[in-house]
Amino acid sequence: MMMARKQDVRIPTYNISVVGLSGTEKEKGQCGIGKSCLCNRFVRPSADEFHLDHTSVLSTSDFGGRVVNNDHFLYWGEVARSLEDCVECKMHVVEQTEFIDDQTFQPHRSTALQPYIKRAAATKLASAEKLMYFCTDQLGLEQDFEQKQMPDGKLLVDGFLLCIDVSRGMNRNFDDQLKFISNLYNQLAKTKKPIVVVLTKCDEGVERYIRDAHTFALSKKNLQVVETSARSNVNIDLAFSTLVQLLDKSRGKTKIIPYFEALKQQSQQIAAAKDKYEWLVSRIVKNHNETWLNVSRKMQSSPEYQDYVYLEGTQKAKKLFLQHVHRLKQEHIERRRKMYLAMLPQALEALIPDLDEIDHLSCVKAEKLLETKPDFLKWFVVLEETPWDATGHIDNMENERIPFDLMETQPAEQLYEAHLEKLRNERKRAEMRRAFKENLETSPFITPGKPWEEARSFIMNEDFYMWLEESVYMDIYSKHQKQIIEKAKEEFQELLLEYSELFYELELDAKPSKEKMGVIQDVLGEEQRFKALQKLQAERDALILKHIHFVYHPTKETCPSCPVCVDSKIEHLINSRFIRPSERNQKNLLSDSNIDRINLVILGKDGLARELANEIRALCTNDDKYVIEGKMYELSLRPIEGNVRLPVNSFQTPTFQPHGCLCLYNSKESLSYVVESIEKSRESTIGRRDNHLAHLPLTLILVNKRGDTSGETLHSLIQQGQQIASKLQCVFLDPASAG
Repeated sequence: MMMARKQDVRIPTYNISVVGLSGTEKEKGQCGIGKSCLCNRFVRPSADEFHLDHTSVLSTSDFGGRVVNNDHFLYWGEVARSLEDCVECKMHVVEQTEFIDDQTFQPHRSTALQPYIKRAAATKLASAEKLMYFCTDQLGLEQDFEQKQMPDGKLLVDGFLLCIDVSRGMNRNFDDQLKFISNLYNQLAKTKKPIVVVLTKCDEGVERYIRDAHTFALSKKNLQVVETSARSNVNIDLAFSTLVQLLDKSRGKTKIIPYFEALKQQSQQIAAAKDKYEWLVSRIVKNHNETWLNVSRKMQSSPEYQDYVYLEGTQKAKKLFLQHVHRLKQEHIERRRKMYLAMLPQALEALIPDLDEIDHLSCVKAEKLLETKPDFLKWFVVLEETPWDATGHIDNMENERIPFDLMETQPAEQLYEAHLEKLRNERKRAEMRRAFKENLETSPFITPGKPWEEARSFIMNEDFYMWLEESVYMDIYSKHQKQIIEKAKEEFQELLLEYSELFYELELDAKPSKEKMGVIQDVLGEEQRFKALQKLQAERDALILKHIHFVYHPTKETCPSCPVCVDSKIEHLINSRFIRPSERNQKNLLSDSNIDRINLVILGKDGLARELANEIRALCTNDDKYVIEGKMYELSLRPIEGNVRLPVNSFQTPTFQPHGCLCLYNSKESLSYVVESIEKSRESTIGRRDNHLAHLPLTLILVNKRGDTSGETLHSLIQQGQQIASKLQCVFLDPASAG
């Protein structure tokens, strides 16, 4: 029982002989029929161990060496393989051939002097100390290869693979080959050993030859046919496993797959292995300076590398690696090129910004001009070897200067042309700005305070729209308006000084009545300097009030020319030259950095708000700045006299956020208006995030009614005002209040 069990687990071994057309060039043509490649691919299937060239023309010494051993057959070695039914077996493979003498070009003489057909059908092979064959390079250099002998120096053949070359062989007639194969088959059939027909070189197969080979097999006891290609590694294992199945009937019948179906499966397997290998390379190789020697060592243990090298070989793996490295290098060069081209406009702007210098220069002439510039080497580097992208400069990451030979490329020429065009356009736009300003200065329709909407149609033409955006013209117009308004104000102040006698009869409080203001306007009305501010009536009235205030309170703060009046300039000069010890460490309280902005709402009906706003402006400097206790404030006033629910009378706007509100009244009706307006304003902000108005500081002020003593008594108005101020929780001021 123990012996039987050991025999049961013993791996079966089969000896297979590969045969087919052999002989001199006259008999088989200029090349063999693929027997050696078939054996090579089966015994040593990895791509690196596969050789296409196996010569049968040998010297006498090679023929007598231990590999050939004076025989006309080769021992390819032993293969252990699990075939389709997963049962492992061993196979010894021999190839029956005919070796030709390289001197006489006739078959070498051997111990067996039989013709090939009879010799190939031999089932008993003997050759003492015969070595396993690898490749042609092994002959004469046997010591450099593994030395494995044919077991016991003899083999008993169990079956045959009968090879038929279906490619268009040079100097070979297929019908003659088929005739030879038919005779060979007849000899093999006498051995009673299984035979499988193997069609070789199907990757170059001729359809008629394949068809005729199948017909031949069908006529010979329905022989099984396997279509193969050793070069493409298609159906090689299938050919041997089909023969093994005939030798061992206990194995399942092998399914024979047509060549093109098997080729498709093999191609898909290679494609999948290639994808995985390329992924591995892209993960490991990030730098274009990596070498194959270094990277292949890193990948040696990776299954993705091993699988692809097994299927396609080290050379193809190296080729894909080199392609990846080349791609990385091109991407690196392209990044550098983009960086240089991005810098080039800046270099041109810095070195040749003057259009007059380059307006008519070609790119080639501009290059020569660039070299003469003092800062040329700050922007460019002149390389000894060119072009730059084929030199080591691509890896000089510390030097970011532009290689000068880049200027000879088309993208650089295009950027030079773009630089020229930019300079020309800038000149044209500057000309348009000048022309527009001249239009403004010469046009009789442009007067101080005229809105852009009214002025546009008088000064704009198609050329202006072509070169600049309307917003640019609006900006120029705004600056021009500021200039002509300032000039008109200065001229109007001169006019007021010329008519000083108009202001001498005013009361000492310097607050003219409406009648007096009317008289002043009637006297000045015919003057052009008065008419120039026709669209700025509020500012013109403020200038009049400011002038009146100056007449009766002539100080440097109330001077219309402040802060450039002589008094201010002298004081500033003295302060800058002679500093008191106590002030050495103090900043000037009037310096611009200490100016605070105050947005003030003035609420009052029947002209009260507008009148107070004008009086406050009269106390301000020309640029609406107000000085209190040595500190300067920039005032922005918003007088409101109507319904505060209307947008035009709203306490706040997108550009005006109030800091406080002065509430004016001089009667019961005007006090009621103030209370209603405050309540409406607070109601409008309930529930909103920016509930700023609910906490706005308020001051309620009782104002004297000029020239009117009738109506409510001052006492009752003060009493009502105090009650309302208490209700609104705000400050109350009456005419008798201090300050």
